[in-house]
Amino acid sequence: MGQFLQQLINGLTLGSVYGLIALGYTMVYGIIGMINFAHGDIYMVAAIISVTVITLLGAMGISAVPLALMVTLLVVMAFTAVYGWSVERVAYRPLRTAPRLAPLISAIGMSIFLQNMVQLTQGARVKPIAELMPGRFTLATFGEFIVFLSYTQLMIIVVTIVLLAVFTYLITRTSFGRQQRACEQDQTMTALLGINVDRTISLTFMLGAALAAIAGVMVTVYYGVVDFSIGFVAGLKAFTAAVLGGIGSLPGAVLGGLIIGMLESFWSAYYSPEYKDVAGFVLLILVLMFRPSGLLGRPEVEKV
Repeated sequence: MGQFLQQLINGLTLGSVYGLIALGYTMVYGIIGMINFAHGDIYMVAAIISVTVITLLGAMGISAVPLALMVTLLVVMAFTAVYGWSVERVAYRPLRTAPRLAPLISAIGMSIFLQNMVQLTQGARVKPIAELMPGRFTLATFGEFIVFLSYTQLMIIVVTIVLLAVFTYLITRTSFGRQQRACEQDQTMTALLGINVDRTISLTFMLGAALAAIAGVMVTVYYGVVDFSIGFVAGLKAFTAAVLGGIGSLPGAVLGGLIIGMLESFWSAYYSPEYKDVAGFVLLILVLMFRPSGLLGRPEVEKV
C-alpha cells in the first residue's frame, strides 16, 4: 500500500509536467489546427535557461527560494515567449495556407535546429544545479516504508491546477479568448470583423511557449539536472497526452498528462521500466480505436 501511494504521488507530479506542456500543444492546435512539433524543444530551451539563471542568482548571493523562483520564471518566460513568436513567424505564418504537410515538416526542422543550437552553444553534457527546495511532508508510514510528498512535488501539482484554471478562464471568459475561438472557426471572417488574426495567433504561440517555460523551470527544480535532449521525448509524451485527453480541450490535455504520468510511474514500479513508454503508446492506440476524438475531445465537424 505504501509503494502504491508513493507511486501515485510520483505519477501525479510527472503527469502534471506533461499536462503543462500539453496545454501549449492544445492551445496552438485549437486556434490554427496544426501541431507545433518544436514545442518540446522550447521546453528544453526553457530548462537550459533556468539552469543558467538559477546559477547566476546563486553567484549573486540571492538565496531566498521564492524570490529566486520568481525571477527565474519571469526571465525564462520572457526568453521562451520570444522563441515561441519566432517559431510562429518563421515556421508557420509563411505556410499557413500551404498544404498541411509543409508546416509539419517546417516545425520538425525548427525542432532539430533548436536541439543542435543548444548542443553547439551549451555543450552536450548534463547541466546540474544544487537542490533548491529541500524538505518534504511525511504523509503515512507503513512499517519501514514512508510515504512522502516533497515541497517541489506539491509546487508542481498546485501550479498545474492553478494554470489550468487560469487558462480555462482566459479562453472562455475574456475578449482574447473570444478572438482565439473566432480564429479557430474562420480566420477570414474573423479578419473581416476587424480582429488582428496574425497578432492573435502570435500571442497564442507565445502563451504556449510560456507554459513550456514554466514546465521547464519546474522540471529543473525537481530533477536538478537537464540536457539538450530532454525536449524530444517530453514533447512526444505531452503530444500523446494531448491526443489522449482530446486535442483542443484544456482539461483533456491535463487529464491525458496525468494518465500518462501515472501509467509510467506504476509501470516502472511493478513491471519493467524499459517498456513504460510502450505502455503509454499502447494506451493511446486503444483509446483512439474506440474514441478517436480522445477522452474529453469533441468530434470534428467538417464545414461545407
